[in-house]
Amino acid sequence: MIRPSIIVRDTRWKPSLRPYCKTIESVVSLVKASGELAVVLADDAFVQGLNRQYRGKDKPTNVLSFPNEDEPLGDVVLSYDTITREASEQGKDFRDHALHLLLHGILHLMGYDHEQTDDADKMEAQEVKLLKKLGITNPYL
Repeated sequence: MIRPSIIVRDTRWKPSLRPYCKTIESVVSLVKASGELAVVLADDAFVQGLNRQYRGKDKPTNVLSFPNEDEPLGDVVLSYDTITREASEQGKDFRDHALHLLLHGILHLMGYDHEQTDDADKMEAQEVKLLKKLGITNPYL
């Protein structure tokens, strides 16, 4: 099992995912992968800076994944502000939406993608299957 490093850059995450370490570890335990994983719990400003620097997009986003060049997996960075806003707009539970996006980011590190329809279908099916194990309903309905 992967033991993720958890970096809290925005303390609003702690009560929202209480107990946040065990909650994150429960998502990570669903994937059959090895390697090093860092999960960064951040805000829009931090994520926007990364998105601008590494993707050339000067705006915040919900999740960013950065593969590790030397070992499998890498880093997943989540934005509290964007995830909160999206959950509210979509009528989703914040915790469920955040865990879905964490899983989404990890699957990107494992090679899943959603640029093509077939790839998106495979990634979404994997997400739905794994989220069900956490008691989270299909986020694509």
